Amino acid sequence: MTPQQYCLQKTRESGSSFTLSFAFLPKAKREAMTVLYAFCREVDDVVDECTDYQIAQTKLGWWKQEIERLFHATPQHPVTQALQPVIKTYGLQETHFIEIIDGMQMDTQYNRYADFEQLGLYCYRVASVVGLLSAQIFGFKNADTLQYAHDLGMAFQLTNIIRDVGEDARRGRIYIPLDELERAQVTEQQLLNSEATAQTQALLLKQIARAELFYDKALKQLPPEDQKAQLPGLMMAAIYRTLLQEIKQDPNLVLTHKIALPPFRKLKLALSAWFKFRRS
Repeated sequence: MTPQQYCLQKTRESGSSFTLSFAFLPKAKREAMTVLYAFCREVDDVVDECTDYQIAQTKLGWWKQEIERLFHATPQHPVTQALQPVIKTYGLQETHFIEIIDGMQMDTQYNRYADFEQLGLYCYRVASVVGLLSAQIFGFKNADTLQYAHDLGMAFQLTNIIRDVGEDARRGRIYIPLDELERAQVTEQQLLNSEATAQTQALLLKQIARAELFYDKALKQLPPEDQKAQLPGLMMAAIYRTLLQEIKQDPNLVLTHKIALPPFRKLKLALSAWFKFRRS
């Protein structure tokens, strides 16, 4: 198996909606995004699969060393071997890959976030940075596109957090800022026990409103001349924002259910966005 084949298999196994948008990219960019996504999956799997803190830290430390080898020596892992031509072709920065790993380390260090400032740093590292790298691969002419990519990454991660509130709580994790729980008069135990109340609904609606604000900011900041190049992100925004609207109809459902859109509906939304922005 070649490094590229390894990355393709890793990406396919994830079953993520994000890979749907890759199919609309030219071959070289599609392959580059597949490799980038495989890297994200590798470091994310460390957090998901390692229950021992020290082992997770050791593995993430190894990945930091591997990124240094990628940029300054000879990488050892199939994913970083596949990344070598990608970082050169698209001018990807070493610091961005380190930031992603730093985000994964936060997941091993914290299962609560005191306020949105702390949570925002986590979201930036695990999602906005990926958005910035993706924007470079997609291509842009106007530097304002990078702010769009940053804010869209924030919107995606906040949507994930809202969707996974119940699932995360069952793993003992709370990503909604604790100071916002206190203001909403919701206790940690209520979330951990999946207790649906008027207060939890109001709390979740506030989280949804914040995510919607980031979607609005992102789309307003995308320069018209870069819309076609950034189509994959716009397609995913159509899917994720629709998911958020579904959750908004009955927010407390996320405490006990994982809300998802059917595959055909996601494809329909992606195609609709593709045609809309392709013409613009």
